[in-house]
Amino acid sequence: MNSKNRKTLELIFNNPASGNIEWRKIEALFLSLGAVRTERAGSAVSFVLNDIRADFHRPHPDKVALRYRVKDARKFLEQAGIMQ
Repeated sequence: MNSKNRKTLELIFNNPASGNIEWRKIEALFLSLGAVRTERAGSAVSFVLNDIRADFHRPHPDKVALRYRVKDARKFLEQAGIMQ
């Protein structure tokens, strides 16, 4: 994991949850941790990490993940055994 991914991880685990993280950075973090990405219909995407699956919809037209998406990303990471 590089320093950019570590910074994204810190932002995801901040309280209160940030609503100002670019979704592409969250995806890059997941992939750096070894997640497998599966493209789905439209803006949907799935990730599997440590046998835990999470489904997301990429934000559009904005590039920024809203607070609820960041919370969902945090929950996914916690379930997969990733802690800050």
